[in-house]
Amino acid sequence: MTVSDLMNLIQARDLTPSLPKDREVTCGYSCDLLSWVMSHGAENMAWVTVQTHLNVIAVAVLAEMACVILPEGIDMEEDSLNKSVSEGLCVLSSPLSAYEICGRMYQAGISAQS
Repeated sequence: MTVSDLMNLIQARDLTPSLPKDREVTCGYSCDLLSWVMSHGAENMAWVTVQTHLNVIAVAVLAEMACVILPEGIDMEEDSLNKSVSEGLCVLSSPLSAYEICGRMYQAGISAQS
């Protein structure tokens, strides 16, 4: 599944429209503790978090994730979005809860870890 396909699945709004959405998503994760995500993050992962600061982008880029997903319509801080664009990291915002997002991803065949 690509980031574009994932956007449709979770009714997401694209917060980084200038970036391509063709990257493959192979696994998903939901966590708000950055140190935990640093040790469990994986390449091509879709990470669901309510965090919106610059460190989120740093952790996602370090793990080479496919995208960051903000649940419940959360917006990301402008500095964070600017950094995500410069790093080529897609950021999405979904009106769904983190629980619903993860359930839809799992049902669509996105594993918990790659």
